[in-house]
Amino acid sequence: MKRILVVAGALLLSVGVGIAQQDKVKQDQDVMKATGRAMGAVLSPMVKGEKPYDQAAVDQALKQFEDTAKRLPTMFPESTKGLKAEGDFSASPKIWEDKAGFAAKIASFAKAVTETKAKIKDLDSLKANVPVIGKECSSCHETYRVKNS
Repeated sequence: MKRILVVAGALLLSVGVGIAQQDKVKQDQDVMKATGRAMGAVLSPMVKGEKPYDQAAVDQALKQFEDTAKRLPTMFPESTKGLKAEGDFSASPKIWEDKAGFAAKIASFAKAVTETKAKIKDLDSLKANVPVIGKECSSCHETYRVKNS
């Protein structure tokens, strides 16, 4: 009887851990999606002239980038390696295989966000500085993000 209880308890615990890990993947994905929306739905349309310049919206988008830069070092823990995210993209195994390279990309992104935030005050400065952040996002995605099949 004790053996059955121990086995059942272990199974329940492993299911709980699996659910918690998948929740972490979803949370990380939500952060990345919010960051993508800040770029794709807010800043890029302003740069392209599809939306009028709105400093409050720019500040909110930059705040999202700052939040992401702060969260990135604790995102993608070892326990989530190999878990697929919902949607089109998942984290590449290279995140865990090349921790130093991934950490360098995070630091570079954080630096770009800090430097650009201080410079963006109008449409011209937005146009000049948004590509800096976009380049950081793209360069990281090229290595550390994979398309789900």
